[in-house]
Amino acid sequence: MKKSYLIFLLFTLLFSNMLMAQQYDLVILNGRVMDPETMYDGIANVGVKDGRIAVITKDKITCKETIDATGLVVAPGFIDTHFHAQDAFATKMAVAGGVTTGMDLEAGSSRVGDWYDRRAKEGWQVNYGTTSSMLFARIMVHDPEVDMSEIVDARNGQGIIAASAADGVQGWAVTKSSIDQMNQIMKILDEDLRQGAIGIGITSAYFQRGVTSYEQFSAQRTAGRYGRLSSVHTRYHIQSQTPNEATIALDEVLANAMVLRAPLLLAHDNDYGWWENEEKLQLARAQGYNVWGEYYPYAAGLTWISADFLRPEVWEDINGYKYEETIFDPGTSKFLTKDEFLAMVEEKPGYNVVVHIPPRQKWMKYWLTIPEMVVASDASPGNGEDGKLLPYDADVTKYAGHPRTASCYAKTLELGREQGVPLMFTLSQLSYWNAKHLGDTGLEAMKERGRVQVGKVADLTLFNPQTVKANATYSFGENGLPPTGIPYVIVNGTIVVDKGEVLPVKPGQPIRFPVEEKGRFVPVDFNNWLGDFTINVPDMHEMDDTAAPRLKEQDKK
Repeated sequence: MKKSYLIFLLFTLLFSNMLMAQQYDLVILNGRVMDPETMYDGIANVGVKDGRIAVITKDKITCKETIDATGLVVAPGFIDTHFHAQDAFATKMAVAGGVTTGMDLEAGSSRVGDWYDRRAKEGWQVNYGTTSSMLFARIMVHDPEVDMSEIVDARNGQGIIAASAADGVQGWAVTKSSIDQMNQIMKILDEDLRQGAIGIGITSAYFQRGVTSYEQFSAQRTAGRYGRLSSVHTRYHIQSQTPNEATIALDEVLANAMVLRAPLLLAHDNDYGWWENEEKLQLARAQGYNVWGEYYPYAAGLTWISADFLRPEVWEDINGYKYEETIFDPGTSKFLTKDEFLAMVEEKPGYNVVVHIPPRQKWMKYWLTIPEMVVASDASPGNGEDGKLLPYDADVTKYAGHPRTASCYAKTLELGREQGVPLMFTLSQLSYWNAKHLGDTGLEAMKERGRVQVGKVADLTLFNPQTVKANATYSFGENGLPPTGIPYVIVNGTIVVDKGEVLPVKPGQPIRFPVEEKGRFVPVDFNNWLGDFTINVPDMHEMDDTAAPRLKEQDKK
């Protein structure tokens, strides 16, 4: 009897353990679980089932696939809203650095519906999303000779930029739109929004001479009709001299966002005037507006060599910089002289160069401490020395680009540790605040990410808070080195980085709005404008006032 009872107990224990193991697809044991939304911070075990967090407990749980997270933080996966790493190689570098969601909200893409379809067909290692690109829409209208039949995003945008310059004039950059042209541009953007675009990417800094204030307003209104964001690289970015101070450019788009009650993401708020910009954004948020800014922890950026703000009239005459001290070619690891710069603008207008901005170095420590100022890497495409995209299996030492693609988030953690910033605050900058603001636009996929909570999507980054360190540098051969201290990255419940090795799996999911049956495009029309914003004056016979509202009785007296 006693023997039978013992056998029964052993069988029951074994069976219950088998059932428990079958309850989860993945178990993470003994990690420091940190959730920025609830402020939970404790050693616990995490069970993952069907791509979601099924349990967070101090009780013992088992599973066939187990990660020992002793000494590691179990954090929400890093969410990147400024992600030009739209090729497989660059994405591989980013996920090794802890990124679980990469969305290009600044530059965006063309043909958004087709863009999502292609990405789903290819499969992707991280979650993906895009805005509708105002720049590419302007090319369609102002440079009709450029072949835009293919989907255009950061992976092939350099070629399109170069093609637009072939006739000697980049129309998209310098041409002011007529009302008819503006309506064409807005119709393109509206169709992308109908197809589920996260918002509109407005890179005004690249077409500051072409875009009028009203066209900028119209683009934000087009996004606002859907309740979606405008992600804006403002027209006077970097400039410190009046009357075209960088901060005035924020005033332009912030005023639009407030009168439209539309979301706004300020791209590149890590240059001159950031302190004024962040003050205004905080004051606006206190009044209920969904507006926020982003930075990355580097003193240099990377952009097309033909960018409007790199012209001598701006770079030298207004900003006071010298090309041989600030414009760096990642392919040759050399700074360019002014003559070399101007020659390359003519020969390779779409070529990427590293742009050093010295004042950033002293500002960086403050960015780490600003509430709801988020980290966004501005990750660049995975180009080699020749400016062409590298294949997925290329060695990271062949990458010729900016180190932020591989190490942005590790560097933020490293700097935060050195400066004594609370780790929970840093995690909010790396993940939660982006998810919160995007979720507040109605983007359901973001309401389920950026948190470590039962029921939420299991996008998780595991790192060692004591040793995490950026290794990528500006020197060729080191541009893409992976960080130290991020051994595991999990996307939708699937391990993508295992003990530091990126696995050939593609669990990424689309981050988008549902496709709508009808668009919301409303063309700008002079007569309709009169009807909406003026009163009917009968004596003005030369005007067609058929759309104007009738005078109220009190107005007739």
